[in-house]
Amino acid sequence: MELELILKIAGIGVIVSVLCQILSRSGRDEQATLVSIGGIVIVLLILVEKIAELIRALAEVFGL
Repeated sequence: MELELILKIAGIGVIVSVLCQILSRSGRDEQATLVSIGGIVIVLLILVEKIAELIRALAEVFGL
């Protein structure tokens, strides 16, 4: 795996967790939930792109 990808996902996780803590402590639990869902969606979009690259590479190797 690329180190850049791991650091990007970890950075998103740290930012989302800090924002969720701030929002939860200020009484905005609904917005904290939306921020966490948004973070999950962003990470999943990044991973889907990388999985698509993997499938393309496998298809190229096996000649499909």
